[in-house]
This record gives sequence, structure tokens and C-alpha cells, in this order.
Amino acid sequence: MNHLSLIIKREYFTKVKNKAFIVMTIISPIVLIALIATVAYLSQISNNKVRTIAILDESGLIKNTFVDTETIKYKYLEHTDLEAAKVLVKAQEDYGLLHIEKSLDVNYLENHVKFYSEDSPSLSVVTSLENKVEKSLTDIKLQQVGVDLDKIESAKIDVSIVQENFSGEKTSKIESIIKLAFGGAAGYLLFMFIIIYGNMIMRSVIEEKTSRVIEVIISSVKPMQLMLGKIIGTSLAGITQISIWIILGGLLTALVGFVFGIDMSQTPQQQVIQQSIFDQQLNGQIETILTGFYHLPLTNLILAFVLFFIAGYLLYSSLYAAIGAAVDNETDTQQFVFPILMPLILSVYIGFFTVIEDPHGTVSTIFSFIPLTSPVVMLMRIPFGVPIWQQLLSLLLLIGSFLCAVWFAAKIYRVGILMYGKKPTYKELIKWIKY
Repeated sequence: MNHLSLIIKREYFTKVKNKAFIVMTIISPIVLIALIATVAYLSQISNNKVRTIAILDESGLIKNTFVDTETIKYKYLEHTDLEAAKVLVKAQEDYGLLHIEKSLDVNYLENHVKFYSEDSPSLSVVTSLENKVEKSLTDIKLQQVGVDLDKIESAKIDVSIVQENFSGEKTSKIESIIKLAFGGAAGYLLFMFIIIYGNMIMRSVIEEKTSRVIEVIISSVKPMQLMLGKIIGTSLAGITQISIWIILGGLLTALVGFVFGIDMSQTPQQQVIQQSIFDQQLNGQIETILTGFYHLPLTNLILAFVLFFIAGYLLYSSLYAAIGAAVDNETDTQQFVFPILMPLILSVYIGFFTVIEDPHGTVSTIFSFIPLTSPVVMLMRIPFGVPIWQQLLSLLLLIGSFLCAVWFAAKIYRVGILMYGKKPTYKELIKWIKY
């Protein structure tokens, strides 16, 4: 009888039939989508609220500068002073009052434009007002020095650098962003998967060891088979849970958006930007993004993601299993977990700070070959174009390290699962490996 397959089935069904596992699998995406929907709904309400801003231009220089939008209405106040304008705006509960002092000196007005409001105004509103006033005063100053504004506009050149490698393949800034997003998402997903389900394996070993169930199991199963069965079974349970989250999350997102008319994919800033972009420009951006996806080596990316994801997780999960076998309770795991987490955290920092800036640099290349950091770093490098020989070498080193880690972990596992009441040290672990 294949003991390994039985252990995998037992571990898998024990996890997926657990009430806490079922509740978390179902409740987590619902709670997350509900929170996102609530924030999106409240933001949408705030975004759709029409704000009225009063303009008191005592200089008379910026008339017709402000044009109403769907969310902001402007009204010019005339034949009044600042104090009376403040009282009027406050009484009418307008969003605020923009005051331009009485002066024809553009240089003076540069630092003498004020905005009064009951509460602190939003950054986007203040920035929009600054840009409008700045453009208006700049045009006036140019006219005062005799510069023809039409000639300036016609002389402006919009430079868009075409990116192309030496083999003749064209790239773009959007394509670089897509590569960065894919690599970052892959690396971060692996990081979270290892943290969550590696700890699950460790807790499972500790629980069975504490309940003495392990003594019965170990009498008929080899420690190596038991450890591998736990790792693979828990991994399959984790993949099942994540798959359900993705499917359920997608369905809930579509349902909430359809029923309540909420676009949860956009932040308030993105909604404001979208309102100010012409449909033709938006379609052009979408076409550019689709072209960027088309140019990505998707087969290589997907295959590399699967292989590095599996190999990286198996490497770390074997170490987590060894830690679980070495201790009696979770409080004793900290001294062993931290050294394991350090290279994992380091790989994330290297990925997001070094690989982004220089994916083919010395630091990025070296850490993409070190087994404890390569799963994350290499996954983030591959979208930017990594030679196949480097990918294969990194993967072989990772698999070889996994086999070595399994051997060492099995040695610790074999002795540790039957040790009770004694806190092991690193010196003790070395002795167990030599047994």
C-alpha cells in the first residue's frame, strides 16, 4: 500500500473538512469584498457630490479661468469685500472661497492667492485650483513681456521615446509597468503562501506531536513519508482554498458591481482622472496595454511561475515541518522561524527595490541563484527577460537545495517528533542530524 498517498489524502481531507477552514474559506472573500464595496460606495457618494466654490477676484485677471465640471461648480462674487464674501459662503454652505488679492502685479499675486473653507479641502481640489490660477497668471505674464501665446502652443513638442532592443523588438513604458506588476504579484503571492501555509504545516506537526497521535502513525510509516505527505497534503489544501477565494471573489465583485453599480476597481482619484480623459485617449491606452500583454512571454512566465512557486514552497515548508517536529509548542518556534523568514523578507525587499531598478544587475542576478531567495527574486526578474540557462540553473539549484533540506529536515523530524519536554537548541539540532 502506498503510505505516501494515504498520508496526503488524510492530511488534505483533514484540512478541508475542518470547520475553521471551511468558515475562513467562505467568509474571508465575503468580508473582504464587503469592505471594499463599502469603501467604494462611500467614495462614489463623496465623488458624485457637487461642490460649489466661490471666486472673489479683486485683481480682475482670472475671469473665465474656471469652467464648471460634473462635481465642481464655480461662481464669481462681485461688488463685495473679503469679509462679506466669507460670511456669504459660510451661510450658503459652499465648499470654499478662492480669493485673489487686488493687484495687477503677477509676481505679487503668485503668493497672495488664498482659499478659505470650513474644513480642510481635499488635496485634489487645491491642486486643481493651483494649476488653473498658475496657468492663467503665466499666460498674462507672457503677454505682458510680448510673447505670442499661439506661437508657444504651436512650438510645443510632445516627445514619446520608442523603446526597442537590439533584436528589433519594440517595447513601451506600459509594457515595463505590466512586467513589474506581474513579477511583483508573483513574488508577493509566493511570499504570502509560504507564510500562511508553512505555518499551517508547522502547527499541524506540533498538534499531532502534542496529542501523541504521531506515536501511532510513526510505527507504520517512515518519517520521510510522513513529512512529505504533510507538506503535499497541506499544499493541496492551500491551493484549493486560494482557488475558491479567486472564484468566489470574482463572482462577488461582479455581483456587487452589477447590483449596486459600484466600480470597485477604481479609487476616487482614478475616477476623477477618468472623467477628464477623452474616450479616444482611453481607448488608445487600453490598446497599448493589450499590446503590452501580447508581447509578454506568457508561456515562459506561467511555466516559470508554477515551477519556482512549487519548488520554493516545498523548500520552505520542509523547514517549517522540521521546526514543528523539534518543539513542543508554538511559543518555542520563534527562535527557529526568524532565521527562516529573514531570507524570505530579504528577497521581497531585493525584488521591490533592486530588481525594479536594475533587473539584470549584479545584486539581482546573484540573489536569483541563492535558493532561499531565488523563488521570489527570479520570479520578479523573469518578466524583464532572463536567459533560459539562468532560469534552469536557478531552478536546479533550488530543487537540489530542496532535496538537501528534505534530507536534513527528515533527520530532525525523525528524532524531534518523539522528543517531549525539552527545548532544543541549534546544537541539539545538529546532533539530531548526525544520528
